[in-house]
Amino acid sequence: MPGSATQENTMKSQQKCIAVFALVCCFAVLVALIFSAVDVWGEDEDGVTEENCSKNCRIVLVENIPGELSFNPNSSAHLPLAMGLNHLLDQAKRSVEIVSPYWTLTSTDQGSRLYSSYQGQYLFQRLLSLKSRGVKLKIVSDQPNSTELKSMSDRYAEVHYVNMTALTRGRLLSSFWVVDRKHVYIGSAGMNWKVFSKLKELGVIVYDCSCLALDLHRIFSFYWQLQYRDYIPSIWSKRVTAVFSRDKPLQLRLNNTDASAFVSTSPELFCPKGRSRDLDAIRHVIREAKRFIYISVTDYLPLVNRSFRGTPIVRYWSPIDEMLREAAVLREVKVRLLISLWTHTHPLTFNFMTSMQALCTGLPFCSIEARFYRAKEQIGGFQHRINKNKFMVTDNAIYIGNLDWVGSELAFNAGAGLVIQESENQQEGQDSIVEQLTAAFERDWFSPYTISLLSGSTTPQESQHGRQKLQSLKTKAESREHE
Repeated sequence: MPGSATQENTMKSQQKCIAVFALVCCFAVLVALIFSAVDVWGEDEDGVTEENCSKNCRIVLVENIPGELSFNPNSSAHLPLAMGLNHLLDQAKRSVEIVSPYWTLTSTDQGSRLYSSYQGQYLFQRLLSLKSRGVKLKIVSDQPNSTELKSMSDRYAEVHYVNMTALTRGRLLSSFWVVDRKHVYIGSAGMNWKVFSKLKELGVIVYDCSCLALDLHRIFSFYWQLQYRDYIPSIWSKRVTAVFSRDKPLQLRLNNTDASAFVSTSPELFCPKGRSRDLDAIRHVIREAKRFIYISVTDYLPLVNRSFRGTPIVRYWSPIDEMLREAAVLREVKVRLLISLWTHTHPLTFNFMTSMQALCTGLPFCSIEARFYRAKEQIGGFQHRINKNKFMVTDNAIYIGNLDWVGSELAFNAGAGLVIQESENQQEGQDSIVEQLTAAFERDWFSPYTISLLSGSTTPQESQHGRQKLQSLKTKAESREHE
């Protein structure tokens, strides 16, 4: 009947409306979830893209050498760290983005005199003065109790805090600057007045390199979005994914030579789509080495320490150790490790170094050497002139990082690294960053501040001193759960 047909059509129409409404609701919920997971739009990148970014760049090695250290006058000297960072501030026109594990540029130590803390205080005032120039200052840290950051936030800077304890039970140890999405600094130094006076630090500044700056800015943006979060979003914004990686490096001109580069991060949980892990970056540089691998880090320890229900658990963490052994034994690449000897040196470091050197016994073309860089004895509870460098240089590449080569650090702490590999047709004397960093390593390696704790000590007295120092460290470290 006509009435019955009309009623049936009406019911079908209502069912379609209900189905469409349900789909719209599902879509709305999905969109809400996406927006709650990440800032989909991310930050404005000033129109910089992988296609139009600058690739003709200049790189400068920056160091802090404590004044009391005396090297061979013929050895390499590089731009002072404080001068390099201040020059970056001179260049800033729009924005300065900083990630640092520490913020103590202004010393409260009454025992430190003006010159010791002057450079840190001066840098702090220059950061505050960016407001008068119309330059935005954005900072990421995991130290919400920092009085300096509170002061900067109250006066001008935008500061975001990352709850690393909730995310990985680690620390935010990344240390880098991005200026105008054009210039970058990355290295071992955090924003602590001691890095400009009492500690030995090393890093690089890359100028006029918006391609590299864009990628490092995306790591900054990822940290920036983590404020107030106690979980890592399952959906990533495109604005935090990698632009370049180990498998797709940036091809650029660096100091007028051909090179490739990419940025890496740790821990793995902090690696979005396409981003290379620090461990992968280190593996890449080691495997590409043909003649030598020189490593300078504060601490080296292939162990992971963690706690489960209050019980400490220690396990062997083998990746880097195995890579180095393979390079030395199977490929006959010379390996040298320069490690700091200080109050926090783990006693098992000596055991691992002994094991690595013993591996070459009886192998004529195998060479693994380890030396320890001695810190000055404590003055006022602080050890001076500690070597805080965190880099590797080979015959064709460099790796500059923020983390020590300790299993626990790479597994739980946030850090960033920069890999630069020079082309095979590189000519000597072309202002090569590989040559510069090699010279810096060799200057330290052959300096009077290093000793060997192994059987290859240059003198019996050095070996005796090293073992006595190590025994003292063992006593202090017995009760420590983490290095």
